Amino acid sequence: MTPAMDLEAEYNNRARVPEHPAILEGWAREAAAYRAARRDAAELDLAYGPGERERLDLFWPDGAAARDAPIALFLHGGYWQALDRSWASHCARGLNARGVAVAVPSHDLCPAVTVRRIVEQMRAAAAFLHRRHKRRLLAAGHSAGGHLAALLMATDWRALDPALPADLVPVGLPISGVFELEPLLPTTIARALRLDAAEARALSPRWLPAPRGGALHAVVGGAESAEFLRQTRDFAAAWGGSWEALPGANHFTVLAPLSDPESALVARAAAMAAPLAG
Repeated sequence: MTPAMDLEAEYNNRARVPEHPAILEGWAREAAAYRAARRDAAELDLAYGPGERERLDLFWPDGAAARDAPIALFLHGGYWQALDRSWASHCARGLNARGVAVAVPSHDLCPAVTVRRIVEQMRAAAAFLHRRHKRRLLAAGHSAGGHLAALLMATDWRALDPALPADLVPVGLPISGVFELEPLLPTTIARALRLDAAEARALSPRWLPAPRGGALHAVVGGAESAEFLRQTRDFAAAWGGSWEALPGANHFTVLAPLSDPESALVARAAAMAAPLAG
């Protein structure tokens, strides 16, 4: 078994990327600027549940047909215990420019709630969007958000609400996701998560059946740890999806292409979302 300190080094991304504070500050600035620039094309602070953090921002593309656009749900990272939607608004820029609407939700954080409760909240956000706009969704997400995006694909929606389509989330684009939670258990990251081995296994997309007819493309930074590369590769193989490592990107810079409408990643995401238009 890999020693605990090795796992700490593999999964503690803030320690692996010493310049992460400046990158996060850049996200906050870019996100605030994008919200301000898109004020007339965004619906901010929509409630998908009763909780204070159960809110999402929905950024629409320009054009007369904008409200018929496909919708992507982008789930922020932070290891289920940090950040909120306000850090990720700019991740909608590239897809908006290509005619795709992007919803960015917040959720409660560990240790105030469990990881399972956060999964339930993201399912509520997805169901809210479907009931409101009558279309299926592309689920994308970064880090812990990549884990949540995968679980949305694996959800039995009819068991939650028979009125929902079984394939409410047929397409997934997890970025630097964590698909096996058990390796986190010996690390400092897990202290706030309140997971035992059984719950970590149950909430690991890697060990769940691949959704029928689902389309998965997983992305990871080429400069990320061996474990993040392995998890992405193994998860894509288990679910019959595709994957790629973005050359030179670390766990934080891997998100940069989402702000660029001309990036290959945004082009691919837009193509994945296109069949979901209203």
